[in-house]
Amino acid sequence: MKVALGQFAVAADWHTNQAACLKLIARAKSGGADLLVLPEGILARDINDPEIMPKTAQPLDGPFMAGLCAASEGITVMGCVNVPDGDGRFYNTLVVLRDGNIIARYRKIHLYDAFGARESDRTAPGHSLPPVIEIGGLKVGVMTCYDVRFPEVARALAAAGAEVIAIPAAWIRGPGKEHHWRVLNTARALDNTCYVVAVGECGVRNCGASMVVDPLGVVTLDLGEAPALGFCDLDPARIAHARKVLPVIENRRFANPILRSA
Repeated sequence: MKVALGQFAVAADWHTNQAACLKLIARAKSGGADLLVLPEGILARDINDPEIMPKTAQPLDGPFMAGLCAASEGITVMGCVNVPDGDGRFYNTLVVLRDGNIIARYRKIHLYDAFGARESDRTAPGHSLPPVIEIGGLKVGVMTCYDVRFPEVARALAAAGAEVIAIPAAWIRGPGKEHHWRVLNTARALDNTCYVVAVGECGVRNCGASMVVDPLGVVTLDLGEAPALGFCDLDPARIAHARKVLPVIENRRFANPILRSA
């Protein structure tokens, strides 16, 4: 499976961001990608306006998503948008698009209430584990940003058959934070002998640092901190080899993790 990582700096206006996404989709198609992973919060962002996300949230049948859906013919696209919850907050919603349709969605369950941030002030949490989708002959599970700090989510995806974990994110810069990002993505790949495709928003607040980590913890693609589109081939033989020489899923002594509904 060929994956494209579309790293960009999200603007305050959703029209600008939609145009940026459409360009990345077109370039990913031209490059032969089966899957394009975009960052978290691609609808709107403004570090000077903490209310921009609830103010600009759109339903999944709104104009932002309509444009992206129309462009998804012949490719699978995923990223995170803000969807109103009907009660003044929004769901941080990961969507998977293919051939003009939304084929899967996931509401972020772990909200970023850490390092002085309070995502839960404006965001409503989801209560269901993320899905696993078949893309390009591989089974792909999804998580969103802060979820990567919770290994039970990645293990649940691997137990459900995931061979790849895709992680749209908006990883905030800070002392040690970029190191955390690299270590956590590498750990989730090694924990589950799967590929991790992690795509971060870049710009003033967030570090970018989109990467692909292979099932034995080797970083095979790193996009740095500037806007970029990168491509990487994910090899089923590499997954099979990793799971043969490092059978952690087979050797584990614990039951499959189950998320308790709140």
